[in-house]
Amino acid sequence: MKFKYFLAFAFIFSPFFLRAASILIPMDETQKDHLKSYGIAYWVLSHSEEVDWLLNYRGGSFMTRYNKATEDECKIRGISYEVIADAKVTAILSEVTDPSANMDMVKLEKAPKMAVYSPKSKLPWDDAVTLVLKYAEIPYDVVYDEEVIHGDLLKYDWLHLHHEDFTGQYSKFYGAYRMMPWYVEDVKSQEATARKLGFKKVSQMKLAVAQHIHDFCEGGGFLFAMCSGTDTFDIALSAAGTDICENMFDGDAADYQAQSKLDFSQTFAFQNFTLDMNPMSHSFSNIDVTPGRQVERSRDFFTLFDFSAKWDVVPSMLTQNHDKVIKGFMGLTTAFNKSLLKPSVTVMGEMKTQNEARYIHGEYGKGQWTFYGGHDPEDYQHAVGDPPTDLKLHPNSPGYRLILNNVLFPAAKKKKQKT
Repeated sequence: MKFKYFLAFAFIFSPFFLRAASILIPMDETQKDHLKSYGIAYWVLSHSEEVDWLLNYRGGSFMTRYNKATEDECKIRGISYEVIADAKVTAILSEVTDPSANMDMVKLEKAPKMAVYSPKSKLPWDDAVTLVLKYAEIPYDVVYDEEVIHGDLLKYDWLHLHHEDFTGQYSKFYGAYRMMPWYVEDVKSQEATARKLGFKKVSQMKLAVAQHIHDFCEGGGFLFAMCSGTDTFDIALSAAGTDICENMFDGDAADYQAQSKLDFSQTFAFQNFTLDMNPMSHSFSNIDVTPGRQVERSRDFFTLFDFSAKWDVVPSMLTQNHDKVIKGFMGLTTAFNKSLLKPSVTVMGEMKTQNEARYIHGEYGKGQWTFYGGHDPEDYQHAVGDPPTDLKLHPNSPGYRLILNNVLFPAAKKKKQKT
């Protein structure tokens, strides 16, 4: 009898039953490095383990099954984490799934294959997404026009577009930078690639690239774009078959009836916009509010919407943050005129007093897209030639977190959006 009692005692208090069950990575103000925390979540997924994304729980925390390798990786990367037992896991999941709580649990199942659309040549500006992917240690491939035209997007789940001009007007830098060596070299390189791929004009090549990306998203891909990669993408699609480039860009005059020939049924986010046909202007259309914007830097903020985690799961994932008020930042495309958004577009971040949207999302075919205005969330007015942002100085950046929400989003086991 004593032996039986001894066995029962040893069984109950053995290390097997006392060991931790999970690792919780908090994403509230207690987290030392929010950005690298996304990298850990991706690392776990890449090792065939699942991650629970706890929407609206302590800033959108991550939880995964305990193993020593994951704990060691958290230590190496300087990430705050908590080792918790089964009872605590059960309590957290009970709190998160309570019908009265605006929280939910989304299971992340597989690390998405990432691609960044970026030129191979060095240009005098940096890409916020590649900066944060490198900082978070999330792997990605670089693709550009040749790879897209040749159908390589089929290899990927997620594609990012940054500071790009899909209209073929070289970011409309002609007025200010046409004599700069980097501008001359970029034009030369783009024209050579267009000829190699069988196009007479760079604008025709860029349109074909935009259409391939359109098809990628329609077929189920995830598209994320920032800065001028947002509005110029839609402008190019709407102007298919219409010349909107003046002589200095493509060797002949633009179609003076171009505006009336735009087809807004082809765009993802914007409609009824007016083109800016002035080749000396930095603006592409009235989608971007930058030209007439009068907002003091000290008052430049936008607010994230508070979505229902259980009903609007997708926008809830994309707005997870430890701060709901985000510092504004400028770009070639800074923010979007809300009056030009299609009715189907979900506004996730806005500056209501200026009637401008900063962070928007929508579905296209079987895929989904997100557009984020501005160039660099931690560099208010990033100029051509400025050094890249050192993210070691901004490990808790709420603006950069929005980028990384999109990186993990394709890993989620999808729930049907109810509203």
